Amino acid sequence: MSVLVTGGAGYIGSHAVLELLKKGEDVIIVDNLSKGHKDAVLGGKFYKGDLRDSEFLNKVFSENDIEAVIHFAAYSLVGESVSMPLEYYENNFICALNLLKVMNSHNVNKIIFSSTAATYGEPENIPILETDKTEPTNPYGETKLSVEKMLKWSDTAYGIKYASLRYFNACGADESGNIGEDHDPESHLIPIVLKTALGQRESITVFGEDYDTKDGTCIRDYIHVTDLADAHILALYSLREDEKSAIYNLGSGKGFSVKEIIDKAREVTGKKIPAIIGDRRPGDPAALVASSRRIKEKLNWNPKFDDIGKIIESAWKWHSSHPHGYNK
Repeated sequence: MSVLVTGGAGYIGSHAVLELLKKGEDVIIVDNLSKGHKDAVLGGKFYKGDLRDSEFLNKVFSENDIEAVIHFAAYSLVGESVSMPLEYYENNFICALNLLKVMNSHNVNKIIFSSTAATYGEPENIPILETDKTEPTNPYGETKLSVEKMLKWSDTAYGIKYASLRYFNACGADESGNIGEDHDPESHLIPIVLKTALGQRESITVFGEDYDTKDGTCIRDYIHVTDLADAHILALYSLREDEKSAIYNLGSGKGFSVKEIIDKAREVTGKKIPAIIGDRRPGDPAALVASSRRIKEKLNWNPKFDDIGKIIESAWKWHSSHPHGYNK
């Protein structure tokens, strides 16, 4: 039987596909390539298509013996979601709705959902617990929370079991340096910092230095993309063992400010990396740091990359060897 990975040509999805293949899984990949890269897919059976196309989805499920789905496909830019909320609902929610409907019609009852810490909004605790309130401050977080609620009721009505993984800032690259992060436009901090180190940008903009944090800049929890992929696979294993549906945080449990990330990147690359201070971005909480105790205790997840310097080194290996991304 096969595991279907939606958004499998994207940054996190491609790393999950690679780890699944390493574990001997039969993998089906669906991606419309609007954000992903075909060259990031290093194996498996690939279908180009859109999850909003029910006819296409039914074809994929009819042609393959699919056991479970890992669902990554989504728009994921916080700032963009504030200015384009309807597009985010149409893509993130409708894709998930169509996917669940087709899964149900083909009797596929396991799904691992790529969720986000943005479901929490401004946290009431640091580190954040899965039981904390969910009040997103941007449409991106709202769309992901809406899908989580749809998963809950789909479990109740149809017996579709799910694991929802709420993670923080994905970063780094596969140790081989063969796949990594390549977005256009790029919005994630570490690759922007490294592109500045490569001389592809004049400077890095720090969005606000007046937050209530140790140095005035936003604090985030950074987690290596391979550790994320491993967590999705452990969640798949748990559903195979008839475990109940669950929500898990994924993070390092450590918070680093924007300025700390820039300083560490200067250390790793040996480059000056000019930085300028800009205005705050709408919808950005001051601090997001996860408690990953639940997934560590229940699924025995242990991140391999728990040093921010090593994480940035892996990203630098990818960006310095692929300065223009995939085949550009």
